[in-house]
Amino acid sequence: MSDPMTVIALSAAGLIALGMASLAALKGWHGWLELKRLEIGGRHIGGESMASPTARIELADLKERVRKLEGIAAGVDL
Repeated sequence: MSDPMTVIALSAAGLIALGMASLAALKGWHGWLELKRLEIGGRHIGGESMASPTARIELADLKERVRKLEGIAAGVDL
């Protein structure tokens, strides 16, 4: 292992591997940041809203209340 060319080749391969791993990690980091930006902004991904489960439950509860009030207004006993 005292051959200088072997040491240089192994060092270069290690440096290239480290660079590739760093680029992959950086791309993942940017993807994660974009996901968080979308969550904070409340945008839609693929037609689905990014609403939290709590917000969905509250919305379903409000819809149920409106349905009951409409039934009472129409004279239907629920």
